[in-house]
Amino acid sequence: MFHVVLHQPEIAPNTGNIIRLCANTGARLHLIHPLGFALEDRLLRRAGLDYHEWVRVEEHASLTQFLAAVAPARLFALSTRGRHDYAACRYAAGDAFVFGPESRGLPAEVLAGIPQSQRLRIPMRPHRRSLNLSNAVAVVVYEAWRQQGFAL
Repeated sequence: MFHVVLHQPEIAPNTGNIIRLCANTGARLHLIHPLGFALEDRLLRRAGLDYHEWVRVEEHASLTQFLAAVAPARLFALSTRGRHDYAACRYAAGDAFVFGPESRGLPAEVLAGIPQSQRLRIPMRPHRRSLNLSNAVAVVVYEAWRQQGFAL
């Protein structure tokens, strides 16, 4: 299946919603430290409801450590600065999608390490900031899963 990578997430309820999404799609969730909350946060638990038992959440000290441990087929960065439309890509099982922290997005040094062709954006109306993190993850994961025929 797919890997969802949250680089230094800041808001517990967003991560809780993403836990729920991953449980329902079969994606694995990876959290890159530092986190802006404790994994025991009640808001994280509330948003994730009882889905924690159905999703594999892994923590990594850095993106480099994630890459070494998981070795995803390909790494895609989602960013308002991405040049390629996420829906125009052809995804494959084992691909990973990295999303930045809610307040600032992916740092320039992370983006620089990902090929331009794998820096994606979700189209939006002009002069808007960005989608909520959990919404952006849902858009991308469901498109990738759709392309796989919603394989279980």
